[in-house]
Amino acid sequence: MLALYVLGVLAFLAAMVWAEQQGLARHWIGPIFLFLTVMMYAGIGVYARTSNPEDYYVAGRRIPPMYNGMAAAADWMSAASFISLSGALYLQGFGGTPGQPGGLAYLLGWTGGFCLVAMLVAPYLRAMKLYTVPDFFQVRFGGRWPRIIAALATVMCSFTYVVAQIYGVGLIASRLTGVQFEIGIMLGLGGVLLCSFLGGMRAITWTQVAQYVVILLAFLIPVSWLAYKQLGNPVAAMAYGGQLTKIASLEEGLLDSVAEQEVQDAYRHRAEIIQYKLNMLPQSLEQERMALAEHIRSLRTEGGDVGQLVTASREYADLPRDADAARLRWQHEMAESLERSKPMGGLPHHSQPFAGDPDGTPAQQAEYRDARINFLALMFCLMVGTAGLPHLLTRYYTAPSVSGARTSVAWTLFFIGLLYLTAPALAALVKYEVLNNLVGVRFDELPNWMGQWARVDPALLSVEDMNGDGRVQFGEIRLGADLIMLATPEIAGLPFVVSGLVAAGGLAAALSTADGLLLAISNALVRDLYFHARPGRVTPEQRVILSKFALLAVALAAAFVAGRRSSDILPMVTASFSLAASAFVPVMVMGIFWRGTTRQGALAGMLGGLAVTLYYMLSHAPLVQAWLPHVLLADGLWFGIQPVSAAVFGVPAGVLLTWAVSLFTRPRR
Repeated sequence: MLALYVLGVLAFLAAMVWAEQQGLARHWIGPIFLFLTVMMYAGIGVYARTSNPEDYYVAGRRIPPMYNGMAAAADWMSAASFISLSGALYLQGFGGTPGQPGGLAYLLGWTGGFCLVAMLVAPYLRAMKLYTVPDFFQVRFGGRWPRIIAALATVMCSFTYVVAQIYGVGLIASRLTGVQFEIGIMLGLGGVLLCSFLGGMRAITWTQVAQYVVILLAFLIPVSWLAYKQLGNPVAAMAYGGQLTKIASLEEGLLDSVAEQEVQDAYRHRAEIIQYKLNMLPQSLEQERMALAEHIRSLRTEGGDVGQLVTASREYADLPRDADAARLRWQHEMAESLERSKPMGGLPHHSQPFAGDPDGTPAQQAEYRDARINFLALMFCLMVGTAGLPHLLTRYYTAPSVSGARTSVAWTLFFIGLLYLTAPALAALVKYEVLNNLVGVRFDELPNWMGQWARVDPALLSVEDMNGDGRVQFGEIRLGADLIMLATPEIAGLPFVVSGLVAAGGLAAALSTADGLLLAISNALVRDLYFHARPGRVTPEQRVILSKFALLAVALAAAFVAGRRSSDILPMVTASFSLAASAFVPVMVMGIFWRGTTRQGALAGMLGGLAVTLYYMLSHAPLVQAWLPHVLLADGLWFGIQPVSAAVFGVPAGVLLTWAVSLFTRPRR
């Protein structure tokens, strides 16, 4: 059956290539990919629909390990992994930047986390024959509160995660169909609900198996094509090493380029102008408003160009409403201009291990220490967070036995490894393509795809002739992390059908993870919180029906938050890992391996770990800093560690509190 399905997908792709060669318009290719793939997933959801509780919550516990591993890999390969991981490697290199840790930490942390899942968690949870992660806390520790706290923590970390997935869904759907971002969110959301609303875990499992095939093909085909084009070898993961030397050489050339230095000077000058406006607030805001109003008036009276009039009117409407809003926006713009005034637009050398220099000046040594400690901190949070994500752990409840759960984890690692080994290669190949073929091109010869992506969201792609020479410099190009993978076929000059396939793969990745997350949230709200607090004569079928409607409400709420575009995908996903790591893992692992863990110790560990993590994250959120007195917030960075890795403090706090309170409260013999 699986082989027939793979052949069917390949046949569909070949038919689309043939149709494009026969003249099928590009604006039809995207909607066809979107419609047919979503309908295929929805068809599986309808076919596997169920109201049986055992099927709805754990797929009847009869999913074979290989398919379970494939479904878990699709569940895992979220929008962050598929869309943003290669982009993060492109922007941050292998070691990350001092203010934004990342690079290979994502690959090492996420992959290593599955070893923790296999050794410490999954088989033991499967042996207890549970339905949800909060079930474990009640069965192991007794009483209501461990379950309630676990359910609330499930909602918190899963909702943060699912917002990022639905943001990715909107991004891809709007690019595929040309509709507005908000409408793209609703289109993708329909696909999510058709799969998860009708059939619960049983439908989601078989949908995720189908989605993994699309994800794998969508990831490997453009990378292999790009590797063959540049190196004559389609096995990108084995062949891309030679490009790293060429990239290093091109980066050295950028450092000596006069045009690049002119771009840096132009950004530095822009930062000085913004600093002047900040110093002159609120008069500078009023002067800017009056100048734009006068410009619009002159365009109208002199019959100016309509495009200029529309642009000026949009700039006038986008002006900050008051001095406080102007200060926040201009401080952000000044920081961005200062960052881009650095060599190579502020990007690190692609292959350098860490920023700074261990043998350099004191400032360079401090930068090196900060970069290294943040790399290790992020890797720790991602590893431990992987072992605590509720939607992922629930996936192993569907295995037929304990040994089946272990085998499922092994298959998951294999299927994830097929893509993760290729992600660094993709980042390097795309960077070489940009450095070698895009830098130096005249602005009037820029490819059309750059303008199309800029219209989807200017934050994803922008190019501005800062030094006025009419040619593109590397420092003038700004590519967002969420763009690199989706635009790879266009960057490489591949047929547009491949762009449709990649977008369909990104959509499958976002949909598969969103399905699992929405199911975890709705089960926590209905099964673990609502019905557990109101035990009564409610049939299992009624519980399933209410879970479905809770799932619908959560999906709409997540779509509303995603529509506000408050953050990129990767930071939101990373934050959810820190929350899951601190809330679940210390108490879960100690509860499995140490019989002395008490209910009071578990409560203290969960609440303490989560509180420390939340406190550190929120203390560095601009919105919280604007509302709360400074004395209540954390004073700067602790040990230089960025807020996204807050679980570095939350996990030890959880372990210590669980151990200490358990010792104090254990029954005397």
